[in-house]
Amino acid sequence: MIMPVQFKDYYEILGVPRGATADEIKKAFRKLARIHHPDVAKNKVTGEAKFKEINEAYEVLGDPEKRQKYDQLGANWDKGPEYQAPPQGFYQRRGYNEEGPSPFEFNGTGFSDFFEAFFAGTRDHEGSFRRTSPFADDATMAVRGHDAEADILVTLEEALKGSRRQITVRRADANGRERSDSYNVKIPAGVREGKRIRLSGQGGPGRTGGPAGDLYLRVVLAKHPDFSVEGADLHYEVSLAPWEAVLGKQVKIPTLDGSAMLNVKPCTQGGAVLRLRGLGLPKDEAKRGDLYATVSIEIPPSVTDEEKKLWEQLAAKSTFDPRK
Repeated sequence: MIMPVQFKDYYEILGVPRGATADEIKKAFRKLARIHHPDVAKNKVTGEAKFKEINEAYEVLGDPEKRQKYDQLGANWDKGPEYQAPPQGFYQRRGYNEEGPSPFEFNGTGFSDFFEAFFAGTRDHEGSFRRTSPFADDATMAVRGHDAEADILVTLEEALKGSRRQITVRRADANGRERSDSYNVKIPAGVREGKRIRLSGQGGPGRTGGPAGDLYLRVVLAKHPDFSVEGADLHYEVSLAPWEAVLGKQVKIPTLDGSAMLNVKPCTQGGAVLRLRGLGLPKDEAKRGDLYATVSIEIPPSVTDEEKKLWEQLAAKSTFDPRK
């Protein structure tokens, strides 16, 4: 049976129009994520829930392929708050084929049912799974159950320190009866994007005495308002005023551990990359990656009459010509 799912208006969640540019979507996400990030939100519980919702919206709208697919659902938006997933999907158990959506429903992964139905895991389309078997026509042979997979949203803070998450999976058992199982899932420190956490024997039931398949949770690192991730390294854009870049300055910047002081040397150029060692994600049990800060020099949007005179005096005295 195809279960109805609550439609998610990702544009409304991020507060942007449907025709928003990729840069506008990114700026909207960063603004909201800085407000609702669990580390800074006044109410941790509601902040965490909102942060996950914002992340889900950006996971789709920030990816051109996912956004295009999402926009194609537009014809169904006026069908009310509950959206019925199309029936075209299918999954194949090892040993026999079945048409219909995935029989698994997940709770606690950080993603909504709507996202799970259309954008999660290794699904081909509309929440489908694919499995093949050379024994598909042999109804008497014991066949292992199919594997199942879902995405799990992991914050960078969880990736830094590791965590435990309570995941609930609802599915039909071997007799067709609905059941719900909960798992205390360990998220290891240093986990990477795309890493699959395996729950052995918790997938689809086997056939004619065959063992059950496995359940996999595929890690999706939550987008962070300040950092981007490359392996175990974090990247941050630090904005400097022109005089700070020229004169040098000690700048306080955020880290996953709190904050750190960045030493900006005099005459630092825009685009320069400064490194803070050991402030990235875990590489192994003993080492961490680095935090790289890329310098962006920001020009004041306007100046006072007094400031203008000072800039004119500087221009008259300076021997620097950027065109030479």
